Amino acid sequence: MTLRRGESVLLALGIPVVLLGFFSVVDVLPTGSGDAVDFLFPGILALAVMSTAMVSTAIATGFERQYGVLKRLGTTPLGRPRLLGAKVAAIAAVEALQVVVLLVEALALGYRFEVADLAVALGTVVLATSAFAGLGLLMAGTLPALTTLAAANGLYLVLLLLSGMLFPLDRLPGPLAAFARILPSGALAEILRGALSGGGTFGRPLVILAVWALLTPIAASRMFRWE
Repeated sequence: MTLRRGESVLLALGIPVVLLGFFSVVDVLPTGSGDAVDFLFPGILALAVMSTAMVSTAIATGFERQYGVLKRLGTTPLGRPRLLGAKVAAIAAVEALQVVVLLVEALALGYRFEVADLAVALGTVVLATSAFAGLGLLMAGTLPALTTLAAANGLYLVLLLLSGMLFPLDRLPGPLAAFARILPSGALAEILRGALSGGGTFGRPLVILAVWALLTPIAASRMFRWE
């Protein structure tokens, strides 16, 4: 169903693929002295996860709720936890396709990685999926559909700018950079860049991301309304 919707394909694959390809060959962003693709690939991977897990999920679920689809599901034995779990599983399937496409593109642009590093990154993506899906479902289950649409896109823009996905966080003012590092987007980008671009240490951002991955699904499950 996701692949049938042009806007979903654009958000999940089109934008990340174009950003990775364009900024890897055009020297615009402050990506440091190494190859641009080495800096950009972890950030674009984080962007793709956030797009699918939070924005696409929030908007689709919000309109399903408005149109009464979720109300009808609520009369079945499905229940909120199973519904949320099913949606997270569907998100994981789309993300698997995103990882494959972006990895093939990055390799074509000259990116190289260690298998062990990629394993750490994939484990991080699982945590991030839980965190962002929880945020998306929390918005979709508590706000009107059009409000969810605006809130999801607005939050996406804020998290993108305060994440380090496209430029280093040390380019931000000190207090703003510190705030960005406790957001799920900042923690995700920091872990992926540490794992895939130089073997950095990422104990603190891993704890931050794990907390978000635990709390947001719990909040969504408890506050989600069928109508």
